[in-house]
Amino acid sequence: MANMSLTKNPMPAQEPDVRNKNFAEVTLGYTKEQALDEAQRCLNCKNKPCVAGCPVSVRIPEFIAKAAEGDFAGAYDIITSTNSLPAVCGRVCPQETQCEAKCVRGIKGEPVGIGRIERFVADTHNAVGETPVRKPKSNGHKVAVVGSGPAGLTAAGDLAKRGFDVTVFEAFHVAGGVLSYGIPEFRLPKAIVAREVEGLRSLGVKIETNAVVGKAITVDELMGDAGFEAVFIGSGAGLPQFLKIPGEAALGVYSANEFLTRINLMKAYKEGSATPIMRPKKAVVVGGGNVAMDAARCAKRLGADVSIVYRRGKDELPARHEEVEHAEEEGVIFNLLSNPTEILADENGRVKSVKIQRMELGEPDEKGRRRPVPIPGAIEEIETDCVIIAVGTSPNPLIASTTDNLETNRHGCIVADDAGLTSHKSVYAGGDAVTGAATVILAMGAGKTAAAAIAAQLG
Repeated sequence: MANMSLTKNPMPAQEPDVRNKNFAEVTLGYTKEQALDEAQRCLNCKNKPCVAGCPVSVRIPEFIAKAAEGDFAGAYDIITSTNSLPAVCGRVCPQETQCEAKCVRGIKGEPVGIGRIERFVADTHNAVGETPVRKPKSNGHKVAVVGSGPAGLTAAGDLAKRGFDVTVFEAFHVAGGVLSYGIPEFRLPKAIVAREVEGLRSLGVKIETNAVVGKAITVDELMGDAGFEAVFIGSGAGLPQFLKIPGEAALGVYSANEFLTRINLMKAYKEGSATPIMRPKKAVVVGGGNVAMDAARCAKRLGADVSIVYRRGKDELPARHEEVEHAEEEGVIFNLLSNPTEILADENGRVKSVKIQRMELGEPDEKGRRRPVPIPGAIEEIETDCVIIAVGTSPNPLIASTTDNLETNRHGCIVADDAGLTSHKSVYAGGDAVTGAATVILAMGAGKTAAAAIAAQLG
């Protein structure tokens, strides 16, 4: 019998004043009883609008129907027929703007907790232990994948399942891309990422770490002497953008990329870390997206009083509502309608404060968002010893600069068609390297599309 409750089963979580002092996962996941109850809220709509909202076309009503029956193994098989990273997606996908935004139950109440059920199904599967994987028969074709983030992992997995000999080239010493260096442990435990990577290895995917394509080997060399017949570039957007204001060179100013990489990949928050990071007393994070929330919440866990400075209002924050809510609960202060104009340093060159210009919202810009306008004379100064800049990233130009055949746009993004094909013969690209910084699931969708196009091209 359907559960007609208008509200989702709440997600169990650590208490705010406990979790803001540790890096353990914040949300604890559904119990079996909660997962069953939530799954029974699904109406199994004939037209399946939720599927249309999923970039990798997960067969949502089908897997939820299995979950509602208590057949979690069957639900897992349905999910993984189109999505190779369910434990990741169940945690970090913006379901509220994708599949859940299309859910019919959301018309008169809250949508079904699709992501929460997906996470439970994946975690239940992973708790059982390793499932034997049958390595597909080789089709004799070699494909290189540049980058082991969500786009690269998805492309590699889909190609390996089709029998391709796949090698992934990762610049860092650990595979996972942004899943490893960008998203904090308290949102996405790294053991989950490592398990997904090992799953690819079991399919026969070879992963070469510390391999910087563009330096150690070029795209042209991959297609030449290395013998690869096609290349997929999923190298992400790891080049940080800055504010271009006075004082950005002061000690104690970080890009969010560096700050998060030190914490997530190099475990700088641990005592005795080989790559320690300062433990600020007061931190200012500039930006309003998910990366800004991650940086702010990490700084809070290092013991700082943290404020987020963002030039628009709360309704315009681009971060997920859940991440904003968690940051507020953990004690992060939101200094909205504020824009930094200068970073001030002391006599030793260390950050001591930030000047901010107070703003108000004016007419809408070309994207329909109300444009922030300075309030004349409304300048304030915030005392701080750390500034973290989280205003966006762009693709690293290294890969494109080492070949004459790879077209990029004015933002440094690789130009690719709907199938992911670039201007370079047999070279495909997708994810943040093409779109600029976006979401994990959109990058996965691009990897999936490109893998299908490569398979079609090489037969």
